[in-house]
Amino acid sequence: MTQPQRLPTRQRDVLPLRIEERKPGFLTRVNDSAKSRVLALQEYFILAGKALRFIFARPFYAQDTVQQMDEIGVKSLGIVLLTGLFTGMVLALQSSVQLKTFGATIYIGRLVSASMIRELGPVLAGLMVAGRVGSGIAAQLGSMRVTEQIDALNTLGTDPIKKLVTPRVLAALIMLPILTVINDLIGIVGGNIIAKFIVDIPSGLYWRTVWEQVASDGFILRYIPSDFIQGLSKPFVFGGIISITACYFGLATTGGTEGVGQSTTRTVVTSSILILVVDYFLTQLLLSLLSV
Repeated sequence: MTQPQRLPTRQRDVLPLRIEERKPGFLTRVNDSAKSRVLALQEYFILAGKALRFIFARPFYAQDTVQQMDEIGVKSLGIVLLTGLFTGMVLALQSSVQLKTFGATIYIGRLVSASMIRELGPVLAGLMVAGRVGSGIAAQLGSMRVTEQIDALNTLGTDPIKKLVTPRVLAALIMLPILTVINDLIGIVGGNIIAKFIVDIPSGLYWRTVWEQVASDGFILRYIPSDFIQGLSKPFVFGGIISITACYFGLATTGGTEGVGQSTTRTVVTSSILILVVDYFLTQLLLSLLSV
């Protein structure tokens, strides 16, 4: 009885095992994305809390704070002046066309002052500073991160948040309300230019209606107009949003010079969106509080 012939086994005859990597499913990717977003949000608020807490802790980097106040406030003055002036002029010009149909052009001053002080002044100043200063802060800190200068600060025993973030946050909290006041004033002056030379409204009448609008909503503590509370509380919050967002994306920069550019773009976009969203909720809150 013949036995079946056995085939020789060789290493080349053995087929290699194929190990296929399974791609994560849709739910897994959604879960990982949600976790990363929540972690980023947590790190954002941790950075904000440390930066604000370090304002009252020693050592105080006063020279760095003054330098950042010059960078954020003084060097942003030109763009804020241009924005406020032409915004007030356009607002007065457009409103005069509509008010003329009702014979109410004398109220241009009330409309311009209310719009600039309550909304346009704080929001436009915040957006201009976010575009100019926010991108600059993100680029500075991002460059320091990719060149390992921040790691060097940790090696020397210096807290990077205390040294780099807190002076920028404090400077933004101080300077943005000041820039908003200048923006409001220049916008109202721009409205006066249009009212006098195009609509033929005397300057005395224009400024009287401006004061009537400011005084019409009442005063807080007998001397502070309610419109000023609403107009100055918003830029204070916007300054914190711009500085903390710029510092967060700057410190989180990875990937060299390309990462610096991405951090700059994310800073401007995120800050602008947050300003517009927070503006609505602040307006709703302030209206409910001041109307009580």
